[in-house]
Amino acid sequence: MENTLKHRRIPDISSFGLHLLAMALMLCDHMWATLPYAPMVLTALGRIAFPIFAFLIAEGHARTRDLRQYRKRLLLLAVVTELPFNLMCSGSILYPFHQNVIWTFLLASVCIGFVQKAQEKKTISAILKACGVVLLGYLAGYVLFVDYHGEGVLTVLVFWLFRGGRWWQMLAQAACLYWINVEMLKGVTIELPLPGGGTMDLLLQSLALLALIPIWLYRGRQGPHGKTVKLINYGFYPVHMLILWLVALVTTF
Repeated sequence: MENTLKHRRIPDISSFGLHLLAMALMLCDHMWATLPYAPMVLTALGRIAFPIFAFLIAEGHARTRDLRQYRKRLLLLAVVTELPFNLMCSGSILYPFHQNVIWTFLLASVCIGFVQKAQEKKTISAILKACGVVLLGYLAGYVLFVDYHGEGVLTVLVFWLFRGGRWWQMLAQAACLYWINVEMLKGVTIELPLPGGGTMDLLLQSLALLALIPIWLYRGRQGPHGKTVKLINYGFYPVHMLILWLVALVTTF
């Protein structure tokens, strides 16, 4: 019996699995935002997507062998995605009031670079400089109208600062995500019917905390990878937006 328990596999999810889950949840959210008569449950599911992507950005930043190349890929994806994002959000080629989420991740990556140097040097000046950059990154999230604003930048930083599976790191992730989503982002409150009658108010953005379940099941396993997988991960973002825009365009006629 002891040997059986000892060798029993602990359930986990790979990086590839997290990507697939986040992409599916993001698709649900974008379907709700673009398609007529889409049910509210789609955007409820979509709240779970962003923290998973934020976690993967922090993890990718830590594991990449070439940070400059990693940021170049993000920059290229951000530029390529801008037109599909604008079309999906506004139906126009230019839409300066909302930028796609890859710009959010680029801002977070720059902030992580300074935080990482401060962690290595452990000097007061380096720590103060890192704090200043984080503050600028947060403000830039609002000035540049990136998706999830400055809170999106902070979410990536939370997963960077509290990387690991120790209990205090997981507690810090949960506490920070609660504060960011419930106290800062807030958003829409919906009414849920109760079995015995009556309703209960639910802050839709609070569902983002459910992302911690699959994130905590990650044990560092990469899963399927290579050029094809990387192309899928990067290409899905702009391609699905173009498809949804076209479908929405057709259904309006």
